[in-house]
Amino acid sequence: MNFDYSFGNKFYKYYGKEGIESIKYNILAPEQSQNVQPGMEYLMNPRPIFDNPNYMGSGKLQGKVAIITGGDSGLGRAAAVAFAKEGAKLVIPYYNEHRDAKETKDYIEKMGGECIIMPGDITDKNFCKNIVTTTLQRFGKIDILVNNAGVQYQQDRLENISDEQFDWTMKVNVYGMFYLTKEVLPHLKSGASIINLTSVTTFYGEPQLIDYVTTKGAIVGFTRSLARNLALKNIRVNAIAPGYFWTPLQPACWVKEKIPSLGADAAMARMAMPYELAPTFVYLASSDSSYVTGQVLHNNGGQVMG
Repeated sequence: MNFDYSFGNKFYKYYGKEGIESIKYNILAPEQSQNVQPGMEYLMNPRPIFDNPNYMGSGKLQGKVAIITGGDSGLGRAAAVAFAKEGAKLVIPYYNEHRDAKETKDYIEKMGGECIIMPGDITDKNFCKNIVTTTLQRFGKIDILVNNAGVQYQQDRLENISDEQFDWTMKVNVYGMFYLTKEVLPHLKSGASIINLTSVTTFYGEPQLIDYVTTKGAIVGFTRSLARNLALKNIRVNAIAPGYFWTPLQPACWVKEKIPSLGADAAMARMAMPYELAPTFVYLASSDSSYVTGQVLHNNGGQVMG
């Protein structure tokens, strides 16, 4: 089964009778690395599959306005495309991945959706204020916040984690989430949804991502506490703990030799593509999960169970 990436044809060309359901198994990326964080999707080989052409929207988010940090690529891009299919209008703050962000915006607009992209640093409180101001000026409201942006760095030993790395990882993964959520919260109404991205690594303790795992554990606590705090306002707060998905964060973090084996220790023995997580974002953002709050949904191919 061969896979040929094509931007102009919904990012897919398949050869063989089985189609998308068969090629999603046993996809192992070749050795590769990037020397930038959080990584560039357009440099990846193969390109991640972020849109399942068999996924048809049914208006679950019609008229909703969603902010998705890091929605330019990876899991955030998959969420943005699925939200657009469901009728949501998108605001995508991103760091400096300008080419990826433009691809995402173009893709959504070709689908007939509306999308704003905003470069900046979410560790800057003023940028977070600007995100909210811009969203309200353009769309008049905020219904959904997805705190997806993050960085991770591979280090074999705690002693190898510099103060600067620890500080930056904490600021991007935790402070940025805190700042933006604080700015968004006064504008959320009953029925709104906040979705935070934690990680499977928090639940098994990845030994080479100590600072990253620390931040993702903090996100679990933040999610549970904020969910109780906001429950009587009917604002739901949940988290997703993805396993190993083929996103720019992987080649930007791991040594190249590690890439082909990512996800191999999961029960399903494979890494996943971003489109496989998209319906989970939609579920938590929509009224389908109206009685779900304070939860962590585990999409990890059976790497961690229970």
